[in-house]
Amino acid sequence: MMSAHPAPECDVRRILTLNTGSSSLKIALFHVGEDVIKTMSGEVTGIGASEARMMAETAYGDTLWDTRARCINHPAALDAFFQEMAEHVDLGGIAAVGPRVVHGGPHYTKAARLTPKVEADLRKLIPLAPLHMPANLDGIVAARLRLPEAIQYACFDTSFHAGMPLMAQRTGLAPGMEGDLIRRYGFHGLSYEYIVDDLGTRAGTAAARQRLLVAHLGAGASMTAIHNGETVDTSMGFSALAGLPMATRSGDVDPGLLLYMILELNWDPSVLQDQLYHGAGLLGLSGISGDVKSLLKSDDPRAGKALAQFAYQARKQAGALIAAMGGVDRIIFTGGVGEHAPSIRAAICEPLGDLYGIDFDARANAQGDACITHPGSPVIVETVHTDEAMIIARGARAILESCPKTLDRQAS
Repeated sequence: MMSAHPAPECDVRRILTLNTGSSSLKIALFHVGEDVIKTMSGEVTGIGASEARMMAETAYGDTLWDTRARCINHPAALDAFFQEMAEHVDLGGIAAVGPRVVHGGPHYTKAARLTPKVEADLRKLIPLAPLHMPANLDGIVAARLRLPEAIQYACFDTSFHAGMPLMAQRTGLAPGMEGDLIRRYGFHGLSYEYIVDDLGTRAGTAAARQRLLVAHLGAGASMTAIHNGETVDTSMGFSALAGLPMATRSGDVDPGLLLYMILELNWDPSVLQDQLYHGAGLLGLSGISGDVKSLLKSDDPRAGKALAQFAYQARKQAGALIAAMGGVDRIIFTGGVGEHAPSIRAAICEPLGDLYGIDFDARANAQGDACITHPGSPVIVETVHTDEAMIIARGARAILESCPKTLDRQAS
């Protein structure tokens, strides 16, 4: 029988969110009262490299710090960030820490308080997202060491897609092969949830219930068909390796090809996995870089061909997802590439214009306007800045407001 330890009253004033990528860490601090207000955001990039960059700014864009440090792993990065943060921000009174966790598997379909059992369950999912889950779990452990009194809860990228139709979840394998774990999940769900919520706030409930095609394009890239605020289908599947070619991830590859490489060409499965996650996508296609910004600046013809291949695959995915929901009313681009690469947006949208009724405004797109279609366009195309941390913080408020005054912080 576990002993109960009295805990302070649930303080909904301050919440810290964590977003750990394979080589990066994003942190945000929120004040929570009647509204959820972001007061600080920061990130560490280049974790594991010879030198990492740490920076943070206030909600008004004022730089708090911008420095360099040696961060060999995520715990070291989080520790270095907290040391710097303590010199600028009071760390007292943080009631909750909300880590983004990429994969929740079939059982974690909403935000969950992190207990030993939950963490053990999540560790079993590492093979499903080997690029992300180890870093996610390292962040959880490191945050607990720094803020042991704070409640930790996880928000999952797969949750938003949990209710998508069964025909979109199935893989094509026999039911006896699929079992409980093998199915299509979808990812970037926190981003998609924010986009739907934001659309409802700025354009009304009716707009948020339209047929939406949302393209989250960054180092990781996916597209999702959303109708009535819920996923109809999505480009990623069982893993975050599927769908569009990404910075270093392959996207869809014929499974017969992979079997051929293993059985006939004697590729070691672990080496093949590493190549699919780290040596494919735009990096593999170009032989130069997986970074879209670098490829757009390059004069090497391989760069242009790789970007053209990306746009081609994106158009194919868009067509399939639009067909899945029987049409489209609004297309929204988000993510670093989706928001800041007008030539990529044009390469995706312009060839689809006559087919779907997209009256694309090339000038507005080049200027980076929020709406990049002409007035009266049957299909509206927009760019929207996503905020996954805000979704995590809102989830934290709901959990904290529902918790009792006294908690057993070691409940399992």
